[in-house]
Amino acid sequence: MSKVRHHSLAAMKPEVVNPKMMRRMVWGERLMAAYMEFKAGFVAPSHHHENEQITYCISGTMRFFFPDEQDIILRGGELLLIPSNVQHGAEMMEDVVEMDIFNPPRQDWIAGTDTYLRR
Repeated sequence: MSKVRHHSLAAMKPEVVNPKMMRRMVWGERLMAAYMEFKAGFVAPSHHHENEQITYCISGTMRFFFPDEQDIILRGGELLLIPSNVQHGAEMMEDVVEMDIFNPPRQDWIAGTDTYLRR
């Protein structure tokens, strides 16, 4: 029997992670999508994770920073692929709407133990 699940973003209750970040998430066994809204000035501190990540910036402007590479500016309509275990962080230069896709799902986000975002 199929375990297909249908979701409406508008109907999903947002999780307020901190005053400048909210998200809605859906995940399966091997994949996670997180729709997020950020206020300008929010900073995701430098971190790394085993999960491969694709960030799709829907609107706004984000600056990603990496210790060993040049910063990357991501604008609405652009994508960024971050390989597994690459140290990175991000600053929201404007209000931002974006979607992150992870493989495998971020267990720290599911469990609410992602303290680096909750400060």
